[in-house]
Parts: sequence; structure tokens; C-alpha cells
Amino acid sequence: MLVRDAMSTVVLTIGPTHTLRQAAALMSARKVGAAVVHDPDAGGIGILTERDILNSVGLGQDPDTERAHAHTTTDVVFAAPAWTLEEAAAAMAHGGFRHLIVLDGGEPAGIVSVRDIIRCWAPARQKVPA
Repeated sequence: MLVRDAMSTVVLTIGPTHTLRQAAALMSARKVGAAVVHDPDAGGIGILTERDILNSVGLGQDPDTERAHAHTTTDVVFAAPAWTLEEAAAAMAHGGFRHLIVLDGGEPAGIVSVRDIIRCWAPARQKVPA
């Protein structure tokens, strides 16, 4: 199975000046765990995850004043739609993250998460009762 078969095509894109509260509200409303941060002034595409927001709040930072750009991962590992799920899972395990932005023609086409991969693998890997 390929990344294109598992990825979510709901790509929430926010700007670097969104507050963490705004980002969290948008992520919650769309039921996604990550947002693509598009910052043309800083060189392109980054990702903000629920973990980034949680870490900020855990440090006592104010989600109404903290901006996405300060918490965005910019050294992003991107996936291609034609990657296998095994390749995506290996990249996530190696990097220690749970989301990959999927680029198609240099543009975000989707996001694949650990949850997406598990959802695809679970039916295929269920044990047959003895």
C-alpha cells in the first residue's frame, strides 16, 4: 500500500503569525493533529503539531501571544505519494515524529500520520483465530 492510499487530503495550512490558540482551534475544528505552516519569507513549508502546542503550554507560555513560527519545525522530512507505507513508517521511526507532509509537484497534497498507517495495516495484519 502507498502513502497516497493512506494520507489525509485535508491539509490545514496556517500562516506563521497565527497564535497557538488559533492554530489549536483550527486543528480541533478539522480534527487534525498537524498544520502546514506556509512562510514564504522564511523559505517555505514547516509543520506545527499538537505536540508543539502542548510543549509550549507545558512551559507556561501564553497560547494567545505565542506565534506559530516560533514553534514550527522547519527541517521537515517530506513524503512522496508513491512511497510505500513501510518507507513512511521508517522515516517516522527514524525521525521520532508522527506526521509527514506529502508533497506532489512541490506542493502539499496531504499529510500521512502514524494513525493513518495503522488504520491501513490493521485489517491486513489481523491474526486469523486458531
